[in-house]
Amino acid sequence: MSFESDKYSMDKDPYEWCLRQSKRTKVIDPPMNTQMRNHKLLTQMPGELEHAVKCRCNHNCTLDDIANTLQEFKENPKERVEEMAKKKNSCHSCGSTNHYANNCPRAKKKVYSIDKVPEEESPTEDSDSDSMGDAIREQYDDDQGPREEFLVEYQEETPLEIEDI
Repeated sequence: MSFESDKYSMDKDPYEWCLRQSKRTKVIDPPMNTQMRNHKLLTQMPGELEHAVKCRCNHNCTLDDIANTLQEFKENPKERVEEMAKKKNSCHSCGSTNHYANNCPRAKKKVYSIDKVPEEESPTEDSDSDSMGDAIREQYDDDQGPREEFLVEYQEETPLEIEDI
C-alpha cells in the first residue's frame, strides 16, 4: 500500500496510521521538514477532519499532537455537536426561549432623557444658532406614574477642515 492510497478513516488507529504515514514520507523525501510532513498527512484525511485538525494543531506540531487530536475525534466524534444541539438558546432579557433579546417584547426601550428641566433653563427656538441641541418635551404614563421629560436631541456639527483653521 502506498502513501496516497492509505487514507485515514475513523476505523483505523490514529497512532499507527500517523507513524506509518510518517515513515512513508521519510522514505519518499528524507529531508522533508515537519511543516511539509504535516501538510501531507492532512491531505490524507477527510475534509471535515482535516479542517478540525488544522484548527487544533499549528503548522509545526509534532506527530503525537496530530495523533492525539485524531484520537479525540475517534473517542467522541459527535459529543460536542450533541451538546450544542441540546443547549437551548433563550432571551437574555426575560429568559424566554421563544425569541432573542433583540426582539424581546418585554425589553424596556432605552431613552436618554433629562428629568424636569426648569422653565428658565429650558432651550427655546429663539436660542442662539450655536446651541448644541434642541429639547423636546414629552409626557409619559407608565409603571412609574405620569411624568414629564425633556429629551435632548444633539445635532452633529460640521467638522472643520485644515484649510479653515
